[in-house]
Amino acid sequence: MLDGLRNFAKSGPGKILGAFLLVGVAGFGINNVILDLGSNTVARVGSEEISSVEFQRAYRNEISRFAQQFGSSPTPQEATNMGLPSRALQRLSQDAALDNLAGQLDLGVSDERLGQMLREDPSFAGTLGTFDPQAFTQVLQRSGMTEAQYFADQSKAAGREQLVSALFADTPLPQTAASLLARYIGDTRTIDYFVVAETSILPPDEPTDADLAAYLGEHQAEFRTVETRNVDILSFSPQTLAETIDVSQEEVTVEYEERRDSLATPERRTIEQVVLANDEQVGAFEAGLAAGESFETLVAEAGLTPTALGTLARGEITDASLAQAAFGLEEGAFAIIPGAAGRRAIHVSAIEPSHVPSLEEARDQIAQELALAAARNQYAEILDQIEELRAAFQPLTDIAVRYGLEVTQLPVTASGAALAEIEDIPQAERARVAQAIFAAEPERLTPGIALGGNHNIWFDLKSVEPARDQTLEEVREEVAAAWTREQTEAAIAAQVAEITDRLNMGESLADLAAAYNQFPQISSPFTRSGEAGTAIDSTVANAVFAGGPEHHGSAVNAEGEHVVFEVVDVAPDTDGLDEQTLEALDNESRLDLVGGFVTGVREDADMRINQQALEQAMALATGQ
Repeated sequence: MLDGLRNFAKSGPGKILGAFLLVGVAGFGINNVILDLGSNTVARVGSEEISSVEFQRAYRNEISRFAQQFGSSPTPQEATNMGLPSRALQRLSQDAALDNLAGQLDLGVSDERLGQMLREDPSFAGTLGTFDPQAFTQVLQRSGMTEAQYFADQSKAAGREQLVSALFADTPLPQTAASLLARYIGDTRTIDYFVVAETSILPPDEPTDADLAAYLGEHQAEFRTVETRNVDILSFSPQTLAETIDVSQEEVTVEYEERRDSLATPERRTIEQVVLANDEQVGAFEAGLAAGESFETLVAEAGLTPTALGTLARGEITDASLAQAAFGLEEGAFAIIPGAAGRRAIHVSAIEPSHVPSLEEARDQIAQELALAAARNQYAEILDQIEELRAAFQPLTDIAVRYGLEVTQLPVTASGAALAEIEDIPQAERARVAQAIFAAEPERLTPGIALGGNHNIWFDLKSVEPARDQTLEEVREEVAAAWTREQTEAAIAAQVAEITDRLNMGESLADLAAAYNQFPQISSPFTRSGEAGTAIDSTVANAVFAGGPEHHGSAVNAEGEHVVFEVVDVAPDTDGLDEQTLEALDNESRLDLVGGFVTGVREDADMRINQQALEQAMALATGQ
């Protein structure tokens, strides 16, 4: 089939379906291509041009995807080294090749269909999940597109979709492949087995001092201590300072009287809606409304499922007609109003009235807010005073007493895990604080660490406990447990190896089980995923399926149990794949065919690159 597709690609309309990326910038490894393209044209594929603006947008999208995946944006050089410009141009050139062919075949969509695509695009949905013109405008502004560019892009995308669908929409997974996959997934096996565990062997003798000393010598790295630094830490922020400030009841009362109205919560309504798709549904709901029937009854009779819009205040609803209708209804009532796709029924299932909290209800919140406001006013001044005291070599314990703050004493290792005890040190900053602690020298003044957002950390290094080897007396119990565990595991492995050798020599599993005081079990038929609730997990199941009908052996499951087994029955799959799995596999098969098709036609496609425009677009996209 792929050969046929490649032949199609070499035909007149197929020749310009794709192209290899030929970019002559640093890191691309491809020779320079100098062409007579316009200064704003990065590349041309057939008759389709890739503009500088299109490339910048695609390149920024690649950088954004990278940042979302790895947590930080790459530098321009890093982006080039990782091929992000290549990837952006590759995507654009592929689309351009498909656009070229779609244009030759007069593929496209009507204005009506474009409007429907716009309304169904989730990128432009408002709070209620329906199309929001304001969201549409904002998204276009952020992406640097005009409405004309958006509709042109959508029209081309629809053409590409029609082209690919026409070629591959009805291409199913080959029946042979489906059968093989069904056998792989659905075949079952039944085994006789028993488990060799700690209870299957005699416990090892008590270790001697010589045994423990030898074991410790061989595994000293496992028992070696890590360097620990004991520090006094002072965390200072408006929040920690606010905890030291007392607010009087009189201040709270005055603030409450001044802010009473702003403390009120607005009325909120729980709203749901159904779209009435035709005149028959509209008529049924209008008649039901006039007859006093409930919304729930009408919805059930029409076989519709309401869409929950949430519990919202009036100001949270961007749809003016919806807000007016919903906040004009009584609880349990509904109304029929116009919608984006026709008429809709709006139902208010619950109403939360507005509420003004009493002084007692608001007292704690107001006291905290007043204390925090006072702390913010004092923060800069006290920060300067603390820095002056630190410059005078004042210990943090004395400084903390002066300002009513708390010093935390911690043993910190290089991982900084102990810093989790100080809740206001963000997890992302613990490694930096630990690094500063391990860079400090005893008897030397350490500078403060600014964490951002008016948050500072100081520490005094009190002592250093260097990493060292521990003596046997310090870790005798841990070493004894580890030695016993090692001896036990070795004895189990030896017994399993002996049993497996005897199985290979032709002895039956039942006879071997009796010889080792075991009770053989027979499993239920299971697939490669294993048998739920038994020792036969996926790891053991894979070992069972690694051989033929008379296969035997052993495997260690996720619980560390050694399972000795012998296959007693093999049952081929008879049900085949379910519809959902077949649909997913058909889709994967189509994707592979599309990928192979595009790769094939790219080999003969005519693509030209304007290196100067490309370099300039890359610089503009990254702000360089």
